[in-house]
Amino acid sequence: MRRGAAAFLALFLSTCIGSACAADDYRVSLIRQYVETRIKPWIHDPIILAALKKENALHAALRDEDIQLLDRLWREERASGQYKLIQGVLSSPASALLRQKSDDSTGVITEIILMDARGLNVAVSTISSDYWQGDEMKFRKTFEAGANGLFIDEPEKDDSTQVLQSQASMTITDAKGNPIGAITVGINLDYL
Repeated sequence: MRRGAAAFLALFLSTCIGSACAADDYRVSLIRQYVETRIKPWIHDPIILAALKKENALHAALRDEDIQLLDRLWREERASGQYKLIQGVLSSPASALLRQKSDDSTGVITEIILMDARGLNVAVSTISSDYWQGDEMKFRKTFEAGANGLFIDEPEKDDSTQVLQSQASMTITDAKGNPIGAITVGINLDYL
C-alpha cells in the first residue's frame, strides 16, 4: 500500500472504529496477510524458542506480587533512564533478533514484544511501556486462547512508538503444539 493510501485508510478508520465497516475489514486483511507471509515464518526461530524455554523455567514460580513488583521496576527504570532489568532484556540474543526483524521491515514494524507463558517480556525490539503484558488483550486473546491464538487490535497511537499502529499478536507453540509464549508486532499503518 502506498503511503497516501495508508494515510487515507487511517483517517477513514478513525471515523468508523467500533462499527463494522469495509475499511476495518480491509485493514485486518492486510495485517493478517502480513503476519502470515512476513512474521509467522520466523517466530519459531531456535533463538526465540530457547529464550522462551529459559524464561518460562525462570518465571514459573513467580507469585502475582513478584510480577507486579517487576512490572513496577520496569516502569521506574524506563522513567529514570537507569536500566538494569530493561538492559537484561534488551541485551539478549532474542532481542537482537527482534531488532533485526524490525529493521528489515523497512518501517512496517514499529515494535516487537516476545512474552513468556506468564506474559512477561522475554525480548523486545525497543523498550516497551511495561514489563508485564499478561493483563492486556495482546496476551489474553492469544496465549490464553491456545495454539492458534491471533488477535489484531484496533488502530491507536502507541505510547512506546508514538505512531498510529495496530498490534498483531499470536501464540507461539513448542514442537508438540503446546503454547509456550506469545508475540506482539506493532504494524505501522502508514507503511503497510
